Amino acid sequence: MIRWTGEAEPGTPYWWDGAEWPDLTAPPPDRVDLFVIGAGYTGLSAAIAAHDAGARVAVVDAGQPGHGASTRNGGMMGAHPRLGWGALRDRFGAETADALFAEAAPALGFVLDLIAREGIDCDLERTGRIQLAWTRRHFEAQKVTAAHVRDKGQVACEVVERDALPREITTELYHGGILFPDHCAMHPWKYHAGMLGAVLRRGVTVSSHCAAVSIERVGEAFRVETKHRAVRADKVLLATNGYTPSAFRWFARRVFPIPSFLIATEELPADLLARLAPGRRMMVETRARHSYFRISPDGGRILFGGRASMNEIDLTAAAARLVDTMRAIWPEMRSVRLSHAWTGSTGFSFTHVPAIGVHEGIHYAMGFSGSGTVMAPYLGAKAAWAALGDARGETAYSRTGLEARWFHRGGAPHFLKAADLWYRHWVDLAENLAARRL
Repeated sequence: MIRWTGEAEPGTPYWWDGAEWPDLTAPPPDRVDLFVIGAGYTGLSAAIAAHDAGARVAVVDAGQPGHGASTRNGGMMGAHPRLGWGALRDRFGAETADALFAEAAPALGFVLDLIAREGIDCDLERTGRIQLAWTRRHFEAQKVTAAHVRDKGQVACEVVERDALPREITTELYHGGILFPDHCAMHPWKYHAGMLGAVLRRGVTVSSHCAAVSIERVGEAFRVETKHRAVRADKVLLATNGYTPSAFRWFARRVFPIPSFLIATEELPADLLARLAPGRRMMVETRARHSYFRISPDGGRILFGGRASMNEIDLTAAAARLVDTMRAIWPEMRSVRLSHAWTGSTGFSFTHVPAIGVHEGIHYAMGFSGSGTVMAPYLGAKAAWAALGDARGETAYSRTGLEARWFHRGGAPHFLKAADLWYRHWVDLAENLAARRL
């Protein structure tokens, strides 16, 4: 049973407390060098990079910029590839796998430099992030991953044995972990607001509630029809990720949204938080539930997220699943109330690897697959430079591509209903049995 504090309406992210959304109703100009569709992390970073390279830029968003995943995520920053080196080698070849790992440190450095250069106050803290092994088999695989991360990516990475875990988290559930000491925590709404402010300071128009409905090639340029007016642009960059509309069918078939659900607890005693998470790290799991959790930036609450479902479900039901998982990790949380529960869509590619590229003249950066806090700004800038013919656009993520599958035609990802049943029942059962045996 969940008890609520009544601090916020269900569905309102914790990050939105006290948020003030700017009025961005001005229409886009009718002529630009680069037209950016999507005003999340990707599109805003692209606008900054393109403007600073001398281009005339405009950005539009179908809704309020930042209302999507950019201000709904867990606020964790790290850039090592989601897949292991071996999986990347098998899919893309050893050379590309090496290059993807090698870009992890530069990607995080790019974002940290952006925050510092633009004076973005987003509660940034280099807390480190620990990935917790659900089974011994997961832990053995982590040791291989850690070796590849260190050797291929020059990223600081430490294996944490089980007997050392109490320094990080007080629970008996895990079998070890990998610690990335340079990974960071931040406040997503403040992060996005800071990037938006940097774009607006440059005199770039950002138009809210201005959906792009069609793109037509006109000679070497493009005509983009928007809700407010038609815009002629030399180049177009699609930066919509998990919110890509079905009107852009080629892209919508290759990137699909998976919902992630999050909860925030009521304010907790400092001594309780110190017992639960003495390392004060960002924390994630290896099991299929993909739980991730942290202490809030003000140091007073636990923020807990995960894959309560691969489909949109009732928020109260999703919150109950997250609460059950949280209480299994920390039985001391049994009587704790919740202040917030919310959800947002993460844009996944079928390879689970981000990509930038160009299709029929339209540039894109998307498919971040849960790594968007770093990879979206990084690849947004790369895609903008690539569109302008700037050598800084070179990246191994231009070699990953976006793949389609026959069972997804764009629109709602109905195939996730079957995947949800598989993961929530069979995979979860198998992992729980393995955890008990091992």
